[in-house]
Amino acid sequence: MTKRQIALLACTAALAASGVGAAAPTADGRAVHVHRVGPGESIQKAVDAAAPGDIVLLSPGTYRESVLVTTPRLTLRGSGARPTVIVPGAADAGNACAKAGHGICVIGTKDRPVDGVTVRSLTVRGFAKSGLWASWTDRLRVRRVTSEKNGTWGIAEQRSVRGELSHNIARDNGDAGLFLANTVDEEGGATDAGGTLVAHNRLSGNRIGVTVRRLRNLTVERNEATGNCAAVFVVGDESAPRAGAMTVRRNHIHANNKSCPKTPRLPALQGSGIVLTGTEDTLVADNRVVDNVGASPLSGGIVLFKSFVGAVNERNEIRDNVVLRNGTADLANRDTGKGNTFRGNTCKVSEPAGMC
Repeated sequence: MTKRQIALLACTAALAASGVGAAAPTADGRAVHVHRVGPGESIQKAVDAAAPGDIVLLSPGTYRESVLVTTPRLTLRGSGARPTVIVPGAADAGNACAKAGHGICVIGTKDRPVDGVTVRSLTVRGFAKSGLWASWTDRLRVRRVTSEKNGTWGIAEQRSVRGELSHNIARDNGDAGLFLANTVDEEGGATDAGGTLVAHNRLSGNRIGVTVRRLRNLTVERNEATGNCAAVFVVGDESAPRAGAMTVRRNHIHANNKSCPKTPRLPALQGSGIVLTGTEDTLVADNRVVDNVGASPLSGGIVLFKSFVGAVNERNEIRDNVVLRNGTADLANRDTGKGNTFRGNTCKVSEPAGMC
């Protein structure tokens, strides 16, 4: 038996013992290395020592640090969201991720996006900005992560493509539980998200459950949102290309009746289910949107609203949704855009009348 075969067998045995399961060798034939970290030890040190394709495995416990990931195909895995918790460390400690106020950062560059990173099975809590922040990533997978009580976003990504945010819990964050955008620090047209998937997440107690801003080509499906001020926002503006060309389907959106004050960009929020503002060619279908009640201009079950810079919604299709007991309306088209269609929806009250 060769040394390489022996190494592969040893790695497989280690992974099986840890509950991770068997792992294939990396693309270059190198055995996957599992870097184990326990409470009181440095996650960052293990991440820095890891090679592409390696696994950093966190034992149950609380870790007081921020973690910066720039290595492609790395997996950062806890032992479950309840047992494995990452919280802020000393105020003057840490890397660029800590200094920016984030818990976990996955960062690439325009010329070299970081590819194939997985973060899963842990909790990030109490960071000033985001629980998890990603920029310039390709095929980022965030699974079974709980992100709670962070100052701005629970899980956020910009300038990223082909990602998957699935089976996560985002609750009690200052802004959006899940936030996806072209970029947060400059204006620009919508970018192609490459089929990014946002699915099977649970969102509660946030200002907005999911915000998708100035993006195209992604799917938001089978999520549950309740207890937020608003559940789902799809946001565009007058930039070109326009935001849209996405799908919002099969989500369960109920009782998002928390009250949030106005901001420089938005009025006060309460009782908003799905809101499209300044978007085009978006399909909103087969969602259950019930019991979202408020008196905001954006309140209602499914709402089309002109963006804050005056960009209208065009050619969006709202069909086959169950939209009931929402106030001030189940379906509301408060826009002047053309080509938006409403058909096959189960509802009682619409603005204007006649769409139910």
